[in-house]
Amino acid sequence: MSQTSRFWSAVTRSLTPYVPGEQPKLANLVKLNTNENPYPPSPKALAAIGGENGADAARLRLYPDPNADALKSAVARHFAAHGIAANQVFVGNGSDEVLAHAFLALLKHDRPIRFPDITYSFYPVYCGLYGIEFEKVPLDAEFALDPAPYLAPNCGGIIFPNPNAPTGRLLPLEAVERLAAGQPDCVVVVDEAYIDFSGDSIATIPTAIALVNRHPNLLVVQTLSKSRSLAGLRVGFAVGHPDLIEALERVKNSFNSYPLDRLAIAGAVAAMDDNTHFDATRKAVMASRDTLSRDLSALGFAVVPSAANFVFARHPGHDAGELAQQLRERSIIVRHFKAPRIDQYLRITIGTDTECRTLIQALADILG
Repeated sequence: MSQTSRFWSAVTRSLTPYVPGEQPKLANLVKLNTNENPYPPSPKALAAIGGENGADAARLRLYPDPNADALKSAVARHFAAHGIAANQVFVGNGSDEVLAHAFLALLKHDRPIRFPDITYSFYPVYCGLYGIEFEKVPLDAEFALDPAPYLAPNCGGIIFPNPNAPTGRLLPLEAVERLAAGQPDCVVVVDEAYIDFSGDSIATIPTAIALVNRHPNLLVVQTLSKSRSLAGLRVGFAVGHPDLIEALERVKNSFNSYPLDRLAIAGAVAAMDDNTHFDATRKAVMASRDTLSRDLSALGFAVVPSAANFVFARHPGHDAGELAQQLRERSIIVRHFKAPRIDQYLRITIGTDTECRTLIQALADILG
């Protein structure tokens, strides 16, 4: 296939697209490369997808609610303790779409935006797509985010994952608030795809949604792909001041008025309301993460402290790319990023306890 075509626009020729995690079709695969949840979704979500408001054939001939009001209300209910109302919620086709709209609606200004040098690799892709200038701010030697450089003048916006990806490091809420308060004239977007895998209870999950009513420039983005096991349904949402939400709605309704179908809305509402299943599965992942971190350390790996559903680890005596290849030969796939500063690290999704034990045994055999 040719790399360019005379029919392509200048923007298309200039793009370097995001490369998603591999989805191989291999038998007996231990798949630990794309941060999917190893446990099924809420039974209530599955029932809703197949029920009257979901897969009913008579209803599928009708368009879904373009505003997805039922889902916005469900998100607001879930965060009621933080004083969130439905008009502070935006929903979209996965958090990637929500983030894409945020880049265009809120971060496309005449000053460069700032994000970490080691972070979600979709951010520079969005900047290329929308013509947004950006500055990469280096994480420290321990992969922690230092708020100070983000507070410098001439800032067009700030975005970062919390916990960060692919490192798993968590920035405390006090530091998030320092960023929002320190740059009141630009939007701070906190990408919380993995936030639910921290906090001893639902009430203690350190989400920045707790701060949005104090900071009108703060937008928090979450997804149902990870902690609610609905990556295949494609649902994400943002919470912030109504003015920020209105900006996202304006972009969305200039692009696609119906981003969420009836099945997605029905399943997502049920998943957001099922706190019992949500809490049980996130705690199971957290317990497995702690065990896997200890087991990797026992094999000589240096493991970055993680608040996500993955760990980031390197072995000082073995090349990460070679380890990834040897695991692949054993039908175990993990993520290896060939990027500066992190090319000797593996990002390993937390699987079931059985999958984690299989991984550890394979690494023990490889390491001898």
